Amino acid sequence: MSQKVLLNAKEINIILNRLACQLIENHKDFKDTVLIGIQPRGIYVAERIKKLLETDYNIEDIKLGYLDITFFRDDFRRSDKPLEANKTKINFVVEDKNVVFIDDVLYTGRSINAALTAIQSFGRPKNVELFTLIDRRFSRHLPIQPNYRGRQVDAINEEKVLVKWVENGGEDVVYLVNK
Repeated sequence: MSQKVLLNAKEINIILNRLACQLIENHKDFKDTVLIGIQPRGIYVAERIKKLLETDYNIEDIKLGYLDITFFRDDFRRSDKPLEANKTKINFVVEDKNVVFIDDVLYTGRSINAALTAIQSFGRPKNVELFTLIDRRFSRHLPIQPNYRGRQVDAINEEKVLVKWVENGGEDVVYLVNK
């Protein structure tokens, strides 16, 4: 197995700041906007963005929730091993709000499709946008594109994009792994 560094900690920080500025351009004070991290890996990106918006850009009262999509996926019955669901934590109303889904890697689009179904349990958003750190553009199964994209990666064949964060016991780095 070989791995190549796609983004180091400094590059990730630069990208997250750029994406935070794009969010501010489109959502101003975030009064009508909520951020939703897709469980499990999207929550790390979402927490970073929220922290950046609050500390570096002085945006107050940003609403951040976590959405578990395990049982909303169209492929959840295709595995022999039992599934372990994550916790959904949304303690605010999404009805008539601008919802920004946040995930680390956009691959096939199935996770976002599941998130679109799952969020309906919490109300009907006014608008839904997608924020992703990495966009694997040649692997899409569904016609889903990000509104906010950190970096586009052309991973092929058996290559996998692996995002690691300081918060989950690692370092801030994105690898392209070839099995």
